[in-house]
Amino acid sequence: MTSPVSLPEGQEWIVEAQGCDPLRLASAATMQQVFERIISDLKLHPVGAPLWHTFPEPGGVTGLVMLAESHLTVHTFPEYGSACFNLFCCTPRAPWPWREALAELLGAESVQVRHVIRAYAGASVGQGASA
Repeated sequence: MTSPVSLPEGQEWIVEAQGCDPLRLASAATMQQVFERIISDLKLHPVGAPLWHTFPEPGGVTGLVMLAESHLTVHTFPEYGSACFNLFCCTPRAPWPWREALAELLGAESVQVRHVIRAYAGASVGQGASA
């Protein structure tokens, strides 16, 4: 009897938060605090300093931190009260409480979370399959 093959996979969270406080969305310092919380809570490993860009009013902030696990990004839209996050981890992670945390940290009234499993290899790997 053969055991099931465990295929390598990653996890991606695509998150949209609406109804957020525009002042918090325009603040790189606030977004840095959000990143620090995510990184700490999920025990992620940054491989460099985060990159931040603040756009002229009414624009928001965009940020990126490269992780040993992959990346964490955000782009905010204070003029619409929204923020878009993306977290990709190449190793399994427990879910982060996006809804509760973004309500607390950004005043988000609504948070949509899409969780995507990213398979690195198909079931036919190692079975003579070719591209």
